[in-house]
Amino acid sequence: MSFTAADHRWMAQALQLAERGLWTTSPNPRVGCLLVKEGAIVGEGWHEKAGEPHAEVHALRAAGDQAGGATAYVTLEPCSHHGRTPPCAEALIAAGVSRVVAAMRDPNPLVAGQGLALLQASGIETACGLLENEARELNIGFVARMTRGRPWLRLKTAASLDGKTALNNGSSQWITGPAARRDGQRWRARACAVLTGIGTVRDDDPQLNVREFATPRQPLRVVVDSKLETPLNARILKGGPVLIAGSVADAAKMAALQAAGAEVLILPNAFGKVELADLLAELGRRGINEIHAEAGFKLNGSLLREGLVDELLLYLAPCLIGHQASGLFNLPELTSLSDKHLLQIRDLRQIGEDIRLIARFR
Repeated sequence: MSFTAADHRWMAQALQLAERGLWTTSPNPRVGCLLVKEGAIVGEGWHEKAGEPHAEVHALRAAGDQAGGATAYVTLEPCSHHGRTPPCAEALIAAGVSRVVAAMRDPNPLVAGQGLALLQASGIETACGLLENEARELNIGFVARMTRGRPWLRLKTAASLDGKTALNNGSSQWITGPAARRDGQRWRARACAVLTGIGTVRDDDPQLNVREFATPRQPLRVVVDSKLETPLNARILKGGPVLIAGSVADAAKMAALQAAGAEVLILPNAFGKVELADLLAELGRRGINEIHAEAGFKLNGSLLREGLVDELLLYLAPCLIGHQASGLFNLPELTSLSDKHLLQIRDLRQIGEDIRLIARFR
């Protein structure tokens, strides 16, 4: 299907609108809508928060009577089912729009093409697939959760140029500079949950919340803590929701952590550790789209070995620490280079004095 240069321009603006909901829409997708009539914008909107009107409704309200005969550029197929809000496809039909261009189909099985079909059945011209890759990237966590039942997991770590994350005495603050740390906070803010391990909690006593700038919501903090050893005075237990994932149903420890404000979930595997795949599946059931993992050597390795990491967010500092310091991942020794983990670099740029690399597994 061919699209005009004007179609591309308007959809690009709709995607910019959708991005305004980057930190607020979960568990819903980030969606923008632009209504265009006779070459001019007559209404625009974006989805701001779950339970509130969708992007199309905001745009239709802004357009009023001007919506009749307009083209709607929507970054995700309009919904066709009754959820917390009425179907957007029906709202577009009632407003009398003449054409709807969607960037991508909705991966939600409750929609999955039905929204576009409903519009077509009402005589509205539809088109889909314009700037689809950009739209998919904006909602990569939502797509992952809808298509495979677990969130998108982005593993963030910072290291020296020789791949070291901490000294053997546990000291790791700070390897990277302030600009890289602020950038990491933005990635943390867009996630629905921040995942770490008990080792990081014990060694660094982190808060793992968003502090560098104002955000309308804090992500859920999740601690993988097999033996429920999180100190009751740990800073992570303060200032927002916390989930402790353990493998041993120790009633006394569970009660103490719950009294400290944490939710405790017991998910054992056959080796007495937390079953990480089950944890991610449970977070998916709770509407978590994106997980931002900030963990240590051991949990990083476990997530990689079990094939649960979708993306690496790696900050490299211009320094050397030495081979005896802690590495990035606890992975088994390879005996053949043909067994190496292959990655595709998606982005590489300088942040302050550091290098930020974003990569995905091939």
